[in-house]
Amino acid sequence: MTTLSKIYERCDEVEERLDFPAGGQAVVLSARSPDKESANEDSAAIIDAGNGAIVLAVADGLGGQPGGDQASAIAVRELRNCVHAARKEPTSVREAILDGFDRANRAIIGQGNGSATTLVVVEVDERHARSYHVGDSGLLVCGGRGKIKLETIAHSPVGYAVEAGILSAKEAIQHEDRHIVSNVVGDPSMHVGMSSPLRLRPRDTVVLASDGLFDNFHAWEIVEFVRRGSLSDGVHTLASRCRERMTRPSDTRPSKPDDLTIVAFRRPRTASKASS
Repeated sequence: MTTLSKIYERCDEVEERLDFPAGGQAVVLSARSPDKESANEDSAAIIDAGNGAIVLAVADGLGGQPGGDQASAIAVRELRNCVHAARKEPTSVREAILDGFDRANRAIIGQGNGSATTLVVVEVDERHARSYHVGDSGLLVCGGRGKIKLETIAHSPVGYAVEAGILSAKEAIQHEDRHIVSNVVGDPSMHVGMSSPLRLRPRDTVVLASDGLFDNFHAWEIVEFVRRGSLSDGVHTLASRCRERMTRPSDTRPSKPDDLTIVAFRRPRTASKASS
């Protein structure tokens, strides 16, 4: 059992489960793209926010830009530092997370090399979850019966077109401009998308991931892998199938090799038989 905060960066391949004394389990998986030898540009974090709350994060350094791996690492480190500092000050977790985005943005811009990253974060306490995101790394929350209760909208032309009903999800996942991102950490005009608090029921599953997952699977497919059985098995199988898609192109499904990072969280069912 551990509540220690952990940072994952430049991982060739890592898969780890963490159990929390206050209740809940997290699974982290990160792997380098199967088609490259350079560093994995994704980073992830599990952060103890105190009083039974945790903060989970995934950052994806922009490919084709210098220092993408450094930018994603800066993002999760600054987030961790702000959340840890808030434990000693009268600062809410929400304020600490937003401070983390701002500090990461300033630090990445300050490098002066044009690097940038996406960043998706979720704050989970005993009853609720709230998401924060910049870019196209995504988050979804699903119930045990498969209902999607929360899903972020990618900050991209394609993501906005889906939100507006101009493109279907099926059209969007194969769209030639899907890789274009219109909001990043490392830009003076960065803005943070934030959800309202969502009441978490026992067995609800929270999934954060880089676009290595969301560019290869529809949300409903991801849900089918993670909603049943053990969280570890679900994430492991999902990642294995995702790598198969990356390495075996098909005319009938997406196949986009990329770094892959998944962070999933679930609280166990309690005696109070809440419905999903």
